Amino acid sequence: MKIRQCELEKVAVKKEQYPPADLPEFAFCGRSNVGKSSFTNAMLGRKNLARTSGKPGKTRTINFYRINDALRLVDLPGYGYAVASKKEQDAWAKTINEYLESRDNLAELILLVDMRHEPTAKDKEMYAWILENGFAGLVVATKADKLSKNQRHKAFATIKKALNVPYDDLIVPYSAVTKENVDVLWEILDDMAAYYRKKD
Repeated sequence: MKIRQCELEKVAVKKEQYPPADLPEFAFCGRSNVGKSSFTNAMLGRKNLARTSGKPGKTRTINFYRINDALRLVDLPGYGYAVASKKEQDAWAKTINEYLESRDNLAELILLVDMRHEPTAKDKEMYAWILENGFAGLVVATKADKLSKNQRHKAFATIKKALNVPYDDLIVPYSAVTKENVDVLWEILDDMAAYYRKKD
């Protein structure tokens, strides 16, 4: 997809603050510091539209990015930040759950995992929820540039087994540094958006 226009349309913590449900949305979930904000910037061809930080737990809101007036990317708060208090973790979980349960125009929920590490228990729980709720089950394996070819093969197999991913094509290695597979992911999202519109 050629990005002609993109903007941070809304920043929300509750559904009353969401933009109208007028476009197909692609939400990204994953543990804290997996690289969701960097992923958003790379997908949009921007450096700082989504704020990034080396400190986990930076994104505590739901950020809606409007693309070409055709679809939205939605950056959800990260989960599993161990240093956060129980109260903070519960608040983040409530924010995420409210979005997932109330957003009828959610075309796909995409799980981001760090390719260097085996998926966590929270990742497995999230992915099971994604499949159970009828989504395709696309997994973006971030930080792929940090692995050798041999390490990638092992990591790919580990992710597929740990999450019980139904098809190899559903796991896409990705790097915010090299922009690897950005075009491939846009092709996938374009196809999903077209399917969503036909279904609707």
